Amino acid sequence: MSPELSRQARRFRSMLHHISLGTRDLKRAGAFYDPVMRELGMRRTLDVADAVGYGAGITVFSLNLPSDGNAASPGNGVHAAFEVETRAAVDAFFRVAIAQGGLAEGAPDLRPEYDAHYYAAFVRDPDGNKIEALTFAAG
Repeated sequence: MSPELSRQARRFRSMLHHISLGTRDLKRAGAFYDPVMRELGMRRTLDVADAVGYGAGITVFSLNLPSDGNAASPGNGVHAAFEVETRAAVDAFFRVAIAQGGLAEGAPDLRPEYDAHYYAAFVRDPDGNKIEALTFAAG
């Protein structure tokens, strides 16, 4: 990666503050995400009337009741991806998410169409939102 592209990549990473997905039921969302986010090294950092959020310090991921009062629905083609350190962490994320009632959308495996070391798993939460854990760790 060129120095300019590397600088732009670092700048973009610092621009993204948080991601919010919709939920129809905050209690159910919290019950699903508390153990799943713990596997990713995050804890609940936000618990208010219309949202629960997770992070390691500040909230970087949250589930919100829609502010317009309409029903929450998952976006077509939208998903949140969380980078982890190891393939074992991807496996643990998948295992815990499925145990919490998530639906498998792609078991842990290599995704060489993205990168030779792209190892990821995809899950749908109880609201139908798609989440992913991934790593570029070799082996």
